[in-house]
Amino acid sequence: MLQTYLYDIIAMAWLMLCWVGYTQYSERKAATGNLIGVMARHRERWMIEMLSRENRMVDVQIINSALNNATFFASTTILIMAGLFAVLGGLEDVIALVRDIPFAVKTSRVLWETKVIVMILIFVHGFFKFAWAMRQFNYCALLVGAAPNTLDPGEEELAYARGGAVVASLAAKHFNHGIRTYYFGMAALSWFMHPLALLPTALLVVLVLYRREFRSRTLRALSIGTAGNG
Repeated sequence: MLQTYLYDIIAMAWLMLCWVGYTQYSERKAATGNLIGVMARHRERWMIEMLSRENRMVDVQIINSALNNATFFASTTILIMAGLFAVLGGLEDVIALVRDIPFAVKTSRVLWETKVIVMILIFVHGFFKFAWAMRQFNYCALLVGAAPNTLDPGEEELAYARGGAVVASLAAKHFNHGIRTYYFGMAALSWFMHPLALLPTALLVVLVLYRREFRSRTLRALSIGTAGNG
C-alpha cells in the first residue's frame, strides 16, 4: 500500500510539473513565435485598425464571440464539478465499476476520495480562469466603446489601442489556461486506472499542446504578415 501511495504522489507531481512547466515555457516563448505571440500581434493590429472605424459593431461582435466561449466553458466547468461531487456521493458503485476494468489498480476508498477531490480542485482552477477571462473581455468591450475615432492616430491614440490589445491578450491568456485545465484534467482520468498511466498521458498532452502552439499549420497561416508588428 505504501508503494501505491508513492506512485500516486509521483504521478501527481509529474502532472503538475508538466502543466506548470509547459505553461511557463509557452509564455516565455511567445515573443519568438507561437500562437500566443502571433495572436497578440493580431490583436494589436485589430485595436489600431479599430480607431479608424466609426461603426464598431464588428469589433463588439468579436469580443462577444470570445466572451460567449468563455461563458460556455465556465458553465460547463460548473457542471463537471457537480458531476464530480455526485461521484463522491456514490463512490462505492464507481469503485466497483473500475475494478472490473483490466489493468486497473486496486486502491482504498480514501485514495479514491483524494483523487476525486484533486479533480474537483483542477476544475475549480479552470472555473476561476474562465471567470476572470469573462471579466477581462467585458473590460475590453468597454475600451472599444471609449476608444477615440481618428483616421490619423497619434502617439496617445496608439498607446490607448495597444493598452486595449494587452487587455484582450490577457483575457485570451486566462481563457487558454482554462482550456488547459480540460487537457490535463483528461490526462488525470488515467490516474484512476493506474498512477503510472498518468506519466505517459500527461506527457502526451504536453506534446499535443506543443504541436498545436508551435508547429501547427494554423500557426504558419496566422504568422503571415505579422513579422515586425507589435
